[in-house]
Amino acid sequence: MKGLRRLWSLASSVLVGLIVLLAIALAGVRVMGLTPYAVLSGSMEPTYPVGSLIYVKKVDPSDVQVGDAITFVVNDALLVATHRVVDVEVRTTRCQAVLDENGAAVADAAGNPLFEEIPLEEPAYYYTTKGDANDAVDGAQVYDKNLLGKPVFAIPYLGYLSGWIQTGRGRTISICVAVALLAITFLPTDRRSGKHSVTRD
Repeated sequence: MKGLRRLWSLASSVLVGLIVLLAIALAGVRVMGLTPYAVLSGSMEPTYPVGSLIYVKKVDPSDVQVGDAITFVVNDALLVATHRVVDVEVRTTRCQAVLDENGAAVADAAGNPLFEEIPLEEPAYYYTTKGDANDAVDGAQVYDKNLLGKPVFAIPYLGYLSGWIQTGRGRTISICVAVALLAITFLPTDRRSGKHSVTRD
């Protein structure tokens, strides 16, 4: 019986250790400036297989070069993707319609609006991207304001678990399991075995 209790104690300690490591892998890494994202498609296979959890570090837009994998926001729905940069365009001016003193657009003799190049306060970066497993480049460039960073490393399959935990059911079950294991681990041995200590005068 004593051997069984020792085995259970060891197993529960291992499980608590795994939970701690999982908590660090999913949330604790943010302290180090890394943000985890689950890979939901096969566009970057075999580099980042479906179900992987990639860890992204924020970078300056000027540090992104052709050949780098970047993580970025795709659209207004805040969909996130990771693709490889195949071209970088740096813009130092923007095109603006010529306006008169009343703020109305100025047109040429043919009635076409006139435009002028206005210098930007700082360069703007636009990245042409492509998934490693895709045949064609992405349909739209990635503006540097949508850049989240560069993947530093990835852990296979952990993205599946991360996605499940983020569901309502997964979050509830995870919290209950973690609390139960912590309670069992730190509960005194005599309480776990059903025995009560007796104090003698």
